[in-house]
Amino acid sequence: MARRELGREFGWLWASYAVSAYGSGLGFGALPLIAVTVLHASPIQVSVLAAVGPAVGALIALPLGPWVEFQPKRPVMIAMDLMRFAVMATIPIAYALGHLGFIQLIIVSAVVASAKIAFGAASGAYLKALVRPGDLLVANARFESTNWSSIAVGPPLGGAAIGLFGPVVTVIADALSYLFSALCVTAIRGAEQRPQRTTASPLRTADLLEGWRHLLNHPGLRALYLNQLLVSGLIMATEPLLAVVLLRELGFSPWQYGLAFAAPCLGGLIGSRLAGRVVARYGQLRVLRTVGTLRAIWLIGLVFIHPGALGLMTVIAVELAIIISMSLYNPVLATYRLEHTPKDRVARTLSAWSISSGAAIAVLSALGGLLASLTTPRTAIAAAGLLILASPLLLPRRTDPITPVDPAAAPSHAVPQKGAPS
Repeated sequence: MARRELGREFGWLWASYAVSAYGSGLGFGALPLIAVTVLHASPIQVSVLAAVGPAVGALIALPLGPWVEFQPKRPVMIAMDLMRFAVMATIPIAYALGHLGFIQLIIVSAVVASAKIAFGAASGAYLKALVRPGDLLVANARFESTNWSSIAVGPPLGGAAIGLFGPVVTVIADALSYLFSALCVTAIRGAEQRPQRTTASPLRTADLLEGWRHLLNHPGLRALYLNQLLVSGLIMATEPLLAVVLLRELGFSPWQYGLAFAAPCLGGLIGSRLAGRVVARYGQLRVLRTVGTLRAIWLIGLVFIHPGALGLMTVIAVELAIIISMSLYNPVLATYRLEHTPKDRVARTLSAWSISSGAAIAVLSALGGLLASLTTPRTAIAAAGLLILASPLLLPRRTDPITPVDPAAAPSHAVPQKGAPS
């Protein structure tokens, strides 16, 4: 099958995403590591850093969605990249001067989190305008494969770099990646019109809530939104619990722990490359229902891990199955979301989705930690594995596809082919 050409401008947008994704992969976990090794932070301080920064960032991002909606998207993306570069650069500077503090790490975490949400909203809206409707799935699949490859490669290389060059080297790499990302967006040519408001009034409460209103009023998006909140929240809630089980209870070494999470990420390349073919054969909604169900059945397998090589292979196999399912599902979901969101609501809808996802992960992670403290981490993982089995009940039940908001946006593969298995 020939590789689909999406044009030079998409190539620059993809390059922007790739360079920042690999920078974030290299810098994965850098702030907690600095808090522990440089500032000698207590466990409660590390927990505060992990929770408060993204939470404050989500609050900051709340009014950014409506603002992004009515701005040209390329300048917004460039501004968010430069903001992340500038705030991340303060860490190595303060470290070199001996003035690095814990409050600074929280502020950096909050600013980066809010800028990430705003950048994602702007880039999603820009992508919809940049590529042909029938190419949205191809574009989203390329972003998805890049994301998983960066997770597979970045953290191991980042860990090695920290061991060789010190605790802030990956922060420097992450900061520079945002600068290079901004340069890639700057290279995109072509006129971009400022979206027009339907009313002359300034920012209103209705603008803040418009993204959630659209998600909850659209039957297909509502089902997929609620399903995604539950699934992503439960999967992410098991990650710290699994770390405790592997490292403390089962005695795995740090490199084995890293391998257990890095190796399965290569499965993301498999799922994302299959997305277009699978949707073309079976149809968009059928893939969302089927693969959305498959990705929920594997998590319970983490309860049955044991010490030794067999236990390590069990973790890798379970994580691989989850990631293949997720990487196939995610670009189809992202495409459906763009197709069924009007152009004047894309940024607000994507912002609402991101803010809700972060909140769901935080809440479910906190509940998982509480249950683990009252029982055991393995019991909490089992509870998450059982609860996620109910998530397919939230998936769309309709057998006929819901018409996109823009009829021209319906790709040729959006409707199941005749004779496709039911």
